[in-house]
Amino acid sequence: MVQDWLMQFLIGTLKILIHPVFYCLFFAAALMGVARVKRERKDFHVRAENAYFELRQLLPLGILLGLIISVITIGAGMVVPLAAIFLTGFLTIVGALTTKVRVLSPVYTVGFTFFALIFVSGQNWQIPLFPEMIASLDQNLYPSVAALMAILLIGEGVLILRNGKKGTSPKLVKSKRGLRVGVHEVKRLWMLPAFILIPGEALQSQLEWWPVFTAGGNTYSLLLVPFAIGFHQQVQGALPKEAIQLLGKRVIVLGSALVLLTIGSYWIPMISIVVVALGIIGRELLTYRQRVSEENLPFYFSKRNHGLMVLGIIPQSPASRMLLQVGELITKVNGTPVHDEKAFYEALQRNRAHCKLEVVDVNGQVRFAQRALYEGDHHELGILFVQEEKKWDTEAS
Repeated sequence: MVQDWLMQFLIGTLKILIHPVFYCLFFAAALMGVARVKRERKDFHVRAENAYFELRQLLPLGILLGLIISVITIGAGMVVPLAAIFLTGFLTIVGALTTKVRVLSPVYTVGFTFFALIFVSGQNWQIPLFPEMIASLDQNLYPSVAALMAILLIGEGVLILRNGKKGTSPKLVKSKRGLRVGVHEVKRLWMLPAFILIPGEALQSQLEWWPVFTAGGNTYSLLLVPFAIGFHQQVQGALPKEAIQLLGKRVIVLGSALVLLTIGSYWIPMISIVVVALGIIGRELLTYRQRVSEENLPFYFSKRNHGLMVLGIIPQSPASRMLLQVGELITKVNGTPVHDEKAFYEALQRNRAHCKLEVVDVNGQVRFAQRALYEGDHHELGILFVQEEKKWDTEAS
């Protein structure tokens, strides 16, 4: 028995390499990185993170969460129909092609799959290679699809909470009053590969070589499915880290509530319809609430009269080594008060060997950041400010 399970895990892991969603997500993440770098160079004449940043975020945490979800779903005996895996993959690819990563939340890909299964159940439709996949749908498996959506939603919340705050992208926009202000944008795509139990005969009927195992008189197969999770948020009225973590916590709470409701659907299947509907509506309400709240707040990254607001820090730059943080206010450079970029540069050039900054941190506390400057250091330290109108198309600090 143990050998059968180990063989299932090994073969299932290798089969992910033939899954089209696996390659689609890598391609989409690469395009997101290139698009972000182009926008940042347009705004600041320099990029923050390199174009590979989105690719580096695609998998690491997702693999760990996928393993946890695999243990939970397999341990709970959740069996998902093969048709649900096919439809979820199809909706994921279509969503990735739209470049609207927000639609890749599991409440949409798995949620709409759930309602699609109800619609096509009993229809005389056929899918190439698997002609009986739709006709053989078992309505008793629908609660498992709803439970899978709820569990993946918790995974989405954890990814937002732990990873969404990293490498947020500074961006310049116009306020309603026509002023140049700064915002932070996070556009992230994650892959969450998880082992899913499916009815064994669903694959073996066409792929006789596909390994199956027997439990409780029924045959099952293990399939490693690369689920996609997309996230997009723009923050204007608060520090990006705080705003993103708050949304992540709310998504986790929503997913947890849905998981509890889903338990009852195994006795009353109709509850699963309510669970999926609440998931879609609830996730939309969280997005709407966040957007409306941001629009009603004043811009956090706007021009200040008593200092320069740090909109962004270029990684591995002198400013990064000085531990400057996004949202801090630089009030003095080498002892000279500064209120605009021109004054900042002039004060910086007065001592080309050493830089001492007086900084007001995000808690309102005054601290000093200093560092020796060496030949070859970028003269602008690697700090991104909200630019003046006349410097919109020129290099930023």
